[in-house]
Amino acid sequence: MTRTVRGAIALAGATALTLGVVAATGTALAADDDSAAKQEIKIGLLLPESKTTRYEKFDRPYIEQKIKELAPDAQIDYYNAAESATTQQQQVNTALAKGDQVLILDAVDAKSIQSSVEKANKAGVKIVAYDRLAQGPVDAYVSYDNRKVGQLQGQALLAALGDKADDGQIVMHNGSPTDPNAAEFKAGAHSVLDGKVKIGKEYDTPNWDPNNANQQMSGAISALGKDNIVGVYSANDGLAAGISTALKAAGMNVPLTGQDAQLDAIQRILLGTQTITVEKPYKPEADIAATMAVNLAEDKAIPKDLIPLTVTSGSGDKVPANLLTPVVVHKDNIDETVVKDGLYTVDEICTPAYEDACREAGLE
Repeated sequence: MTRTVRGAIALAGATALTLGVVAATGTALAADDDSAAKQEIKIGLLLPESKTTRYEKFDRPYIEQKIKELAPDAQIDYYNAAESATTQQQQVNTALAKGDQVLILDAVDAKSIQSSVEKANKAGVKIVAYDRLAQGPVDAYVSYDNRKVGQLQGQALLAALGDKADDGQIVMHNGSPTDPNAAEFKAGAHSVLDGKVKIGKEYDTPNWDPNNANQQMSGAISALGKDNIVGVYSANDGLAAGISTALKAAGMNVPLTGQDAQLDAIQRILLGTQTITVEKPYKPEADIAATMAVNLAEDKAIPKDLIPLTVTSGSGDKVPANLLTPVVVHKDNIDETVVKDGLYTVDEICTPAYEDACREAGLE
């Protein structure tokens, strides 16, 4: 073999080796790029408060779990506003500064958060309104049919009152005036109750605070007289906790509604000091919100089956939406609702103080 031929072979081999290294390096870089792209998904989760047990016990873990299932490398920045609209506005600013591409936002104050939503929109950041419909250019919304919740509560209260509906007055405790859902619960309840009961006192309850509800109920008892109150509408279980304490202090036990299927509410239902609660299964709502957010973060269209409706926010914006169906929980269907849905085990519900009541309800 001539020196020229040997040189050509050596050169060819070296070239092939070089090309192989380049190709391998290119593949590795491409893989790194793919990995980097996955890691670039950043989602901010902004919840309104922690006094209502659902947010830390259910909503947050369910949402985070579903995001990680769909996008394992996603970065999730979590914020809880502790009932402060100002804090939540600051948290939106922080999320934008961190480079979050999508915000899952459960607004403390649907109206005051509008400027933050608009700021996010101008920055190209998508907004998934969660449970409460924030004002402004929101990209998608998931919640429950809140007017239906109020209707179910009103119907349950009327059923519990029966013939006693004409024997006295009811007291209504609505939710926070800054929460758009509270207005819908209230409207739904009034659509059922108006003309069928006499409303002796009615309150909006700032910040959904049980202490406020307790004071309101005590005031209503003093003003109306305990013998003249035949039932109480409570918009959620947190308020019902404060109300039930006031009723107990006055030696009263009348029909009382609620919402959110909190553990203490389930236990009150077993004891007969609360009549019903309305369960809004958290996992379906959380899963849909997470799926919406990941699709938006990946610049994909949200599947049509996840946004079958269009709703109008308080600012007049049209928002693609999904409104799920709530469920009434009463003493006879606890096992078929909150236990079956995985909210609580029988052991969690039936602690020693509630064993007898659980046995009577068939929860063993």
